[in-house]
Amino acid sequence: MLQLTDVLSLPILQNTLTDWAIACGVGVGLFLTLVALRAILRSYHRHTLATERFELLTIPAEVAGRTTTLFFAALALFVGLETLNVTLRTRAVVTGALTVIVFWQIGLWASAAIAAWIERRQRNAPGGQRALAGSLGVIAFIARAVCWLLVTLLMLDNLGVNITALVAGLGVGGVAVALAVQNILGDLFASLSITFDRPFVVGDLLTIDNYVGTVEHIGIKSTRLRSVSGEEIVISNADLLRSRVRNFGRMTERRVVFRVGVRYETPTDMLEQIPGLIRRIIEQQDGTSFDRCHFAAYGPAALEFETVYLVRSANYERYMDVQQQINLRVHREFERLGIEFAYPSQRLLIESGRRRGPAPQPAAERRLSVSAASVASSIAPAAPRSLPEPEC
Repeated sequence: MLQLTDVLSLPILQNTLTDWAIACGVGVGLFLTLVALRAILRSYHRHTLATERFELLTIPAEVAGRTTTLFFAALALFVGLETLNVTLRTRAVVTGALTVIVFWQIGLWASAAIAAWIERRQRNAPGGQRALAGSLGVIAFIARAVCWLLVTLLMLDNLGVNITALVAGLGVGGVAVALAVQNILGDLFASLSITFDRPFVVGDLLTIDNYVGTVEHIGIKSTRLRSVSGEEIVISNADLLRSRVRNFGRMTERRVVFRVGVRYETPTDMLEQIPGLIRRIIEQQDGTSFDRCHFAAYGPAALEFETVYLVRSANYERYMDVQQQINLRVHREFERLGIEFAYPSQRLLIESGRRRGPAPQPAAERRLSVSAASVASSIAPAAPRSLPEPEC
């Protein structure tokens, strides 16, 4: 009858049952310890997210919490096999598998660290710069690609693969690929230029050639805008940098220029009152700053007054509200003073020929004045008008 000591000393794959029990205990113990440690780190990370202040170990805890169960199992298996007597072939296979899993886990850690840094920048950016964090996605994509390329090369090198020839082949192949996809690479480098130079960020209102829209997304290949009429505008990054871009998102105040035309028959004393009248009307509006008002020109059909003022707001609706109030007040005051707005008109002068008679007589002239008021009646009066601006 076999004794317990005899059973424990039975050889199983060059190791006794006791050795196998010790190896399993070490492996299982290490696996459970690592899983418990990961749970503690994840709980700590959730606790730091619930608080507004940033702690030093927030990002390391988040990165460590992304460790996979497969990595724990492979590490526990490797440590357990170290207590056993195994063949060199078995040890080489286990070491190679562990090398692949370790470098794969390093790649996951690096990607998690990049994602955590981007998320922290997006969450902690001040209100005025919050939209800027959206462009960091371009940097995150490139950083992840470089990270995984380095991890792959290091893994192959540790597995005994000669990567010198591979790197040289990648260089030659990279040149060929670059020539084939040069347009895509141009857009990629343009996206980097947009990210680092920051001519605009997500949320800015842009005017590009004949297009007006708000930036919704800055991607690797293209930038997407939402036009004022609702449709989406997609422009490649390279074309965008070659265009003339007007960024209304950086506007702090709006300069407004508008003209008022009055009739030529307006008395001079009334003309002298118009600049002061318009100045008082503008200064009575909230959030405005008067600049100037002058009798600017003798127009084809009107005496033109040019006015310039500032609206201390970038909001387009606020500007239109102010301009509407100014127009109504100017119209009301002109009606009160009897000043008439000019409208397009034409006066035709016809001179008759000299009459022949027995005695020289002064030339009889007949002048016929024809007013085109009946024609111009269908044309709206030249009310105060602002220079056209894109709606923003």
